[in-house]
Amino acid sequence: MSPLRWTCKSTRNLADALTETGHPTSSSTVADLLVNELRFSLQANAKVREGKQHPDRDRQFRHINDLVRRFLKAGDPVISIDTKKKELIGGDPAYKNGGREWQPTGSPERVGVHDFPGEVPKAIPYGVLDLGANAGFVSVGADRDTAAFAVETVRRWWSQLGRPTYPNATRLLITADAGGSNSYRNRLWKFELSKLAAATGLAITVCHFPPGTSKWNRVEHRLWSAVTANWRGRPLVSHEVVVELIGATTTRTGLTVHAERDTGTYPKGVTVTDEELAAAAVKPHSFHGEWNYTVGGRRPPSPRTTDS
Repeated sequence: MSPLRWTCKSTRNLADALTETGHPTSSSTVADLLVNELRFSLQANAKVREGKQHPDRDRQFRHINDLVRRFLKAGDPVISIDTKKKELIGGDPAYKNGGREWQPTGSPERVGVHDFPGEVPKAIPYGVLDLGANAGFVSVGADRDTAAFAVETVRRWWSQLGRPTYPNATRLLITADAGGSNSYRNRLWKFELSKLAAATGLAITVCHFPPGTSKWNRVEHRLWSAVTANWRGRPLVSHEVVVELIGATTTRTGLTVHAERDTGTYPKGVTVTDEELAAAAVKPHSFHGEWNYTVGGRRPPSPRTTDS
């Protein structure tokens, strides 16, 4: 087989290579042969496999769906949570933000040619989507995306939106990814949830999507996709602008979003011991207790901080 069958050469380079081997031709002839004779076309990579799948992946999806239906039918709150990717803030000129928006012809927003990550301000949006109320809540942090930051966002949502919407609720269902700051392996995540449960009196049930399936988390395509569409082409020059753009997000299906800044600090290297985790009263479910559990009980002591 000719090595040219598997190539990334342009039609002009292919024509030159064929000419050098004794087959004079032009780039237009090569293009015609590729398209009409060989049925080739320029194509991007197609994502068709998600890697190795957990054998209980589908059962976990059904388990989550069943719990969500039961909670919503009973009038109890169900939230989907996740963090959005960090966004560069400021810049002189501002950093580019993907997408396009309507502007006078020939007058686009002027932004820098390069983005140089490093010691520059970042916005860290963490979102809560209330599935029953079709309402979003976003905390825009500036420190670190840690488990403490994630639970603080849930606490703010409950205090400002959740409790007024569900005044008689005694339980809360959270659906979350398997990794990140709200990972099912993260001890601090469960520890902080136990403090929230003790402070609110809620029995907090958490169901994690199986590893590698985060795209099915509803907060992704019902909240973050709408936020991205709303601020497309708008340079994110400050945290205040990020908050305003997120808070102005709506959809035709009735989604509303409340956004606010979180100026707190969330250090890394917080250690939760076996004894402290035991005091957090994490109750695994019978089906995949590592992914599905309920948190409640007395308030545990504060964890120790070590160097990260």
